[in-house]
Order: sequence, then C-alpha cells, then structure tokens
Amino acid sequence: MRSRADLRRVNWMMGNARTLSRVLSRHAKQGMRVADLGSGDGRLMLRVARRLPRGMDVVLVDRAPVVSPATLREFEALGCKVRVAARDALDFVSHEQTDVIVANLFLHHLDDPSLKRLFAAQRARLLVACEPRRSALALAGCSLMWLIGCNDVTRHDARVSVRAGFRGKELSRLWPSSDWILEERAAPPFSHLFVARRDAP
Repeated sequence: MRSRADLRRVNWMMGNARTLSRVLSRHAKQGMRVADLGSGDGRLMLRVARRLPRGMDVVLVDRAPVVSPATLREFEALGCKVRVAARDALDFVSHEQTDVIVANLFLHHLDDPSLKRLFAAQRARLLVACEPRRSALALAGCSLMWLIGCNDVTRHDARVSVRAGFRGKELSRLWPSSDWILEERAAPPFSHLFVARRDAP
C-alpha cells in the first residue's frame, strides 16, 4: 500500500497524467477502447480519463491488478465501461483489439526483444507511452523524492528505473513498421514520451 501511494506521488511529480491526456485528447472520441498496460491500481488511468470525453471503454491490464471497487465506481461515474484483465501484456495485445494502448512507467521493465515482440503484436491504431527519461536531471530528481514523502525503497527503485529508461529515438528504433507516424521526445521534467500512430484508411 505504501509503494502504491509512493507511485502516485511519483506520477504526480512527473506529470504523466497531464502528458498522456494531452496526447490522447487529440485523438479521443466517445466509445473508444483504451487498454492501460501495467495499470496497477488504475488510479493513473482514472486521472487521464477525467480529462477526456466521457464514455470510453477502458481495460486495465496487469499481471497482478490491485484495482479497488471504489476506483471502478469512479470510472463508471465518468460514463466509462471498465474491465480488469489479470493478464500478461503481450498475451493481451496479441489476442484483443483496442483503439488505443497506454503504457505508463511500464515499457522500461522490458528488454529490447520483449519490446519488439510487444510492438509487433499490438493491433491498436495509437500507442502512447510515458517512461522514465534516462538523464542526469531525472537522477537528481530521484534524490529529492523524500520531499514528496517517498521512502528509501521507492527512491532506490526510481534510480534503477531512470537508468533503465529511454532517451533519443531508442523506442522508435524498435518499432517494426514504417507506415506509422512516430513521435519520441523528452516530456519535462523527468519523462520520456513515445507516440506511435497509424492513420485510419
């Protein structure tokens, strides 16, 4: 519970909900189906959903989800259909069709071969990921996380995550297809944004 609370503080500090919602708002439409990979307790996706049109179909995907009934009710109050899928991310994207895939602080847990398989298997038209940015500034930010109440375990994990993060076009180079529009850049202060979009025919 403490780790989940710390992760919510980290997401707030990184501004990931704002970054994700800004990208998604350009493509959002009522009834679109969104899968959140590595969703955890679902609170980050809930914050994103509050900034988007009502009526989305949300799937919270995690091997060990910890989504509370209260969180599900908050999604439903936004007019969202919501489902929790206790599944491996690669298995999910290989077998289920969605309009949008969201990944927040998830891709950096995968090695390059696993990322290639995930990218090749997914069948959405839009993938948006916010990941740790591998930079001196992000590492310095880890040292200051005690100011927002994060414990020493979370601060250690944050430094490991930054070192496993991304910079430049590292994710774009792993993308398997050339007929997609790719965007990859820093998302200040500490995040790395990757967007893959395929225009509708």
